[in-house]
Amino acid sequence: MKALCWHGKEDVRIDDVPDPRIEDPRDAIIRVTSTAICGSDLHLYDGYMPTMESGDVLGHEFMGEVVETGTVAAGKLSKGDRVVVPFTMACGTCFFCRKTLFSCCENSNPNKKIAEEAMGHSPSGLFGYSHMLGGFAGGQAEYVRVPLADFGAFKVPSHIPDEKVLFLTDIFPTGYMGAEQADIEAGDTVAVWGCGPVGQFCIQSAWLFGAGRVIAIDHVPERLEMARRLGRAETIDFTETDASVFDRLQEMTKGRGPDRCIDAVGAEAHGWGSWPAVLDNAKAAVGLATDRPSVLRQAIMACRKGGTVSVPGVYVGLLDKVPMGAFVNKALTMKSGQTHVHRYLQPLLERIEKDQIDPSAIITHRLPLSEAPDAYKTFRDKKDGCVKVVLKP
Repeated sequence: MKALCWHGKEDVRIDDVPDPRIEDPRDAIIRVTSTAICGSDLHLYDGYMPTMESGDVLGHEFMGEVVETGTVAAGKLSKGDRVVVPFTMACGTCFFCRKTLFSCCENSNPNKKIAEEAMGHSPSGLFGYSHMLGGFAGGQAEYVRVPLADFGAFKVPSHIPDEKVLFLTDIFPTGYMGAEQADIEAGDTVAVWGCGPVGQFCIQSAWLFGAGRVIAIDHVPERLEMARRLGRAETIDFTETDASVFDRLQEMTKGRGPDRCIDAVGAEAHGWGSWPAVLDNAKAAVGLATDRPSVLRQAIMACRKGGTVSVPGVYVGLLDKVPMGAFVNKALTMKSGQTHVHRYLQPLLERIEKDQIDPSAIITHRLPLSEAPDAYKTFRDKKDGCVKVVLKP
């Protein structure tokens, strides 16, 4: 079959790879009908994520049709079922799954010892996202093996188009959880850094939790326009003001700061003008840093006293010059985590069916899988108005 494979920094290619096969009774084989490029995939493309190996199949946002099942999965799935697959794998029975902390599943990462050395404890396995997190082949391919499919593969109605449900696999629940973890109270001012796909869903979800005002921060015109049009957000272009983002937010909130701040950027923040951001870029360029936490710094400094900082943006390793003094002395709360996707599948599907939100509205590029290598570069470089790419194998 054809699949998009990682071969090194900025080197992804369409390769011929062996078709997947059933390896466990809980497995299913899915024929992929739609897949997407996620902002988190760029951390692999840019070489920030360790334990990648040449030939690894990429992609963790995918859906499709069941073509084969193991004996256990056959109790829940049938050939021809149309399913979306959470990017975080979960067994459904361990201590953490019983608490609905599905991205912390104890049983889905066969390489947990590698992750434990880096993080203390291992999160769940992830599709197409390094050998530290399981070494599982991803879904930017014609077919994919889905482990634990009897619990993870989520059947969706036949009358809803792929593009409306595809993002249940990751970015819609991720943005929704990012807003949920911000502890938004009625009337709150919510500031969202990053107007990429996850940021767009954070913005739209903030209203669902009762926000009174949403302020979106970015520098890409098309993304800011989408935040205004789809998300009804006020916007700050951090490249078009002499004032810092902090000063603009102070001005907009009469000196108090936003009640809730959401970092929807993560490890590869661009930064702008400040000396810590310049240092981040220099360290990353020579391999002395894994992350550029400019947004996290800004969110901590800008958030009002007693407020909440939510971090759906992905970080990879160690951060430098994070203002913990401000965090502690302002009595802030921070919440983060890979998304507990399984928790949100049914309630968010219901919102889609009731036309409360249309996830497909953020799609800007629809391409065949064969054009994925160029699409990665376009998405990474934010060219051609690219906000979200959907690929068709």
